[in-house]
Amino acid sequence: MTQIRLTGSAGALPLRRLALSAALACATFPAWPLDLKQAFEAALEQDANIRASRAAAEAGRERLPQARAQLLPNLSFSAGRNKNDLTSTAPNFFGQEQTTQNNYFSGNLALTLRLPLLRPASWAQYRQAEAQAEEADATLEKDLQNLTVRVGGAYFETLLADDQLALVLAQNTTYTTQLDAARKALAAGSGTRTDIDEAQARLDMAVAQELEARQQQDFTRRQLQTLVNQPIERLAPLDVERLQLLPPVPARVEDWVERAEQDSPEIQTLKAQLEGARQEVAKAQAGHYPTLDAIAQRSRSDSENVLNIRSSYNNTALGVQLSVPIFAGGYVNATVRQALAEQERIEQSLEAQRRQLGVRVHKEFRGINEGVLRVRALEQAVRSATQVVQSTRKSFAAGSRTQLDILNAEQQRVLALRDLAQARYVYLISRLRLQALAGGERHAAIAEINAWLQP
Repeated sequence: MTQIRLTGSAGALPLRRLALSAALACATFPAWPLDLKQAFEAALEQDANIRASRAAAEAGRERLPQARAQLLPNLSFSAGRNKNDLTSTAPNFFGQEQTTQNNYFSGNLALTLRLPLLRPASWAQYRQAEAQAEEADATLEKDLQNLTVRVGGAYFETLLADDQLALVLAQNTTYTTQLDAARKALAAGSGTRTDIDEAQARLDMAVAQELEARQQQDFTRRQLQTLVNQPIERLAPLDVERLQLLPPVPARVEDWVERAEQDSPEIQTLKAQLEGARQEVAKAQAGHYPTLDAIAQRSRSDSENVLNIRSSYNNTALGVQLSVPIFAGGYVNATVRQALAEQERIEQSLEAQRRQLGVRVHKEFRGINEGVLRVRALEQAVRSATQVVQSTRKSFAAGSRTQLDILNAEQQRVLALRDLAQARYVYLISRLRLQALAGGERHAAIAEINAWLQP
């Protein structure tokens, strides 16, 4: 068998060349664009707020086994050992005081089993822990739904910033062409100085707008990078041919409001808080009730009696322990009143949230329906503005239009394109927000919109 060994610089040189070639190939190969689904999956793993929410949910779930432990038997073991130096003085038979000194060890061992039989406060605390665990899960779900909206908003804001920059750059090219044409026309004797000044003014404004567009592009990209915690080179743009302008399903806003009141994680969070507040009232009222425990104990003690320091005792005890509260200075009544006030606060917060949720659902529902109409209207506006530009150029060539008319027509077309792009992204964001408010399946909502991006 032939062995190939790389030793010294002669063998390492081809390997280094191979590694350098691979690195150059990776550096020159274009990076794949990040789509919405990939951005959302990365944010699920990397977003610091979601990580904190997951940790908070785990901490909230641990309240349940803690409360359950208060209802289960408790087994404890205790042990002690002491060194005693006993000095005793007593009169003897003749009436004289006699001092006796003993040095000895004493000790005790005890194994105690306590079984709760009647503990109203512990049962209320257990039911409260169940509500708190549900609240932790609902809060996590709310944060995950909010992440859907945050990622979608950051993604489409970045795409909008890219579109606006592209439009501004196209404006710069158009205005530069118009400025050159105006200068040539003036040199040929068929133009005016006004045409040059108008084109120059538009070009200067476009340069300022380019600086603002680049700043906005950088800001939105960094905002998205914060969510996914990775550098972003390119994003998958919206494919207008694949985009489907669909109304909400179901088509009645009342159905969406009903679904939101049942499945919204915000409402579920407050409902769990309300149940926890009710159990807090029950726990406070339990301060008036007695408690009953069953106790079993096995103990051993050595030299526990100073009169007989050589004694040893083994004891087995079975019984019950009853504790009856009689008077606590008004503490229990005060805690009950405090718990009732807190319960009232959460009830009113739940009602306010339910009403506000209905308003938000109406807003996003109308945002989708009106977004469909707005996008279609702006698509027609773009076609009309494009036709105006073409007609104005032909009229300018015929001598019935001026250079200023062309500039105005171009600006109107760019504004229509900008408004159209913004309307499309607002429509998509409204779809994500409506699903999040209604507690819909977030992965399905992301996948639906992701299918409308360029692959």
